[in-house]
Amino acid sequence: MTAAAGAPSFVDMTISYAQAPFAVRADIVAAHQQAWSRLAHPGTWFTGAARLAIAAEVRQAPQCALCLRRKQALSPYGVDGGHDNLGVLPARVVEQIHRIVTDPGRLTRTWFDGVIASGTADTEYVEIVGVVATVVSIDTFCRALGVLPHALPAPISGEPLRRRPRTAHQRGEAWVPMIHPKDLEGELETPEEQKLASYWGGVLANIRRALSLVPEEAYAWFQLVETQYLSGRWMRDFANEYRAITHAQIELIAGRVSVLNQCFY
Repeated sequence: MTAAAGAPSFVDMTISYAQAPFAVRADIVAAHQQAWSRLAHPGTWFTGAARLAIAAEVRQAPQCALCLRRKQALSPYGVDGGHDNLGVLPARVVEQIHRIVTDPGRLTRTWFDGVIASGTADTEYVEIVGVVATVVSIDTFCRALGVLPHALPAPISGEPLRRRPRTAHQRGEAWVPMIHPKDLEGELETPEEQKLASYWGGVLANIRRALSLVPEEAYAWFQLVETQYLSGRWMRDFANEYRAITHAQIELIAGRVSVLNQCFY
């Protein structure tokens, strides 16, 4: 099963890079359109309206004076105050979004535990991360091209799935439960669990399983990742080159960007 097979198709709006100074591959345009439209749809734990409010707050975070002071401080935990926010989301959600967007390199387990203690469920935390990653990824792409960020779509009505995978468990390598191949051993009782097994059976990479507590976010995120980067099969195929630059050049850029973004992973 591919990442694309894990999630429904969303084509409610059209994204175009026709005004960009460089040509953009058609598969990237399609993946961005899919991901952007999906923001407006009910997710697993949030409505479409709530997901768009999260997306809008992602864009607000870099303008937050508190986040700027914390970023400049030796420790973000020594700076008190309130976030400059859009006034739509609870303070606990605003805190999560702003910290992930503006200072991800200094997130700690203690901070995460505080977010959960404030009332955010672990499943909600993961879905918020999925929305944040989508918006930051596509907005950064636009900024790199020198084009305006896309307008957010209109919300789509409907209720969230509210489905927690029975096969996700807490393990030592992560702050939130994830699906591990060992969790999929034995009898799988539902079609959804069988789909999870076909997708995550044998998958040990933490980066791929990171959002698996909310499988729909994991499917959608890796559809975007594999389009912008390389599919798992291509990544391991060093005999052939699939992009305009080589594997080595891709990894050099990825490594440098990770350092600049203080990616502790």
